[in-house]
Amino acid sequence: MNVDWDEITHVTKVDPAKSLPSDLGVLEGTDLVLVGGSDGVTESNSLEAIERVTDVFSEIPVFQEPYSSSHVSRETIEAADAVSIPAVYNGDRDHFVGKHVELFTEVGQKPDELLGSSVPLVGDLIASKGVEVVAELADKLVGEGYVVQHLESTAAAVSGVDTAYSPDEVAGAALATEAFYDFPIFYVEYSGTYGGPGDVEAAARYLEETALFYGGGIDSSKKASEILEAGADAVVVGDCFHDDPETFRETIPE
Repeated sequence: MNVDWDEITHVTKVDPAKSLPSDLGVLEGTDLVLVGGSDGVTESNSLEAIERVTDVFSEIPVFQEPYSSSHVSRETIEAADAVSIPAVYNGDRDHFVGKHVELFTEVGQKPDELLGSSVPLVGDLIASKGVEVVAELADKLVGEGYVVQHLESTAAAVSGVDTAYSPDEVAGAALATEAFYDFPIFYVEYSGTYGGPGDVEAAARYLEETALFYGGGIDSSKKASEILEAGADAVVVGDCFHDDPETFRETIPE
């Protein structure tokens, strides 16, 4: 699915390890769904979450955002519109380079070397479809430049983040995302706490083609508007989607 990034202003982050609202009609008005999380995520619950959303809203793009190749399988690739891979700039090597090399090493191995692998992405996936599956995955991959700014969050712990970036460093990461890495998304993540507009303002002036996402503590229309007015292309809302669907509705721009 081709996404018009200019049309994305509200993104819902669905954590497959958490309970989803019984009425997924609450998603009406959101522009994109990201399925992923930092704790308790599996290939099975990722697939279930993707399928529950797409069964209700087939017109909303649904991306899987895995933190491990073990979350990805033939089924999740086929069910999702894209596989969005975070590159955490202020994380450790494993979560910027290591995870990507690991993923592509598995994809690039010969089919007979993959048989019996415990990683769902490989084995029958490539053995059954060979180059076609590799091409399908490559066609669906989306890179995300990522900065994790809440040091006490699970996201920081699992990605090896022990230092938050200054606004100048956030701006530099934004510039690298667009000018060097050519990723379509730059994501400032405060993961459960509200970071305010400062980082967004710092990053926005360097981005023309790359979409600027902000996530963290968005639980009101006021906060959503503040972040969008600061220059973000989209707010990412997760916690209140799971915890308070009525509050979640308030975060969707009219």
